[in-house]
Amino acid sequence: MTRKIIFKNILLGFLSWLIPFVVSFFFYRPGGELVVPYATFKSTIMAVGMISGSYLLFRYFKLVDTDFIRHGVIVGLSWLAINIVLDSVILIPIMKTTFQDYFMSIGIGYAGIPAISIAMGYLLEGKTKKA
Repeated sequence: MTRKIIFKNILLGFLSWLIPFVVSFFFYRPGGELVVPYATFKSTIMAVGMISGSYLLFRYFKLVDTDFIRHGVIVGLSWLAINIVLDSVILIPIMKTTFQDYFMSIGIGYAGIPAISIAMGYLLEGKTKKA
């Protein structure tokens, strides 16, 4: 992996966390009160995360010419780690919750990141072998 790909991996992984985090602020009043039901908030943020994450993965894979499955595993696991670490440092203290409660309500949803990135890797690998 080149330095450019490593840098893009980290940058795009950070954006995969930042975009839903920033969007979430639009659902809170000053003082921390949600303006929509929690289920609506959670579903919306998950959708924002999946849409933005898929786009960011698309951008990442545009930089890759070979070893798509390997890249899918690497980018998926690194973004999973980036998201959980940033949530642990920033979100968990804001939520005033335990890691266990956070993981059961939010963190487990991050399993979709490596699932999608690895699936993209397999898809791209299959396409290049046919070409």
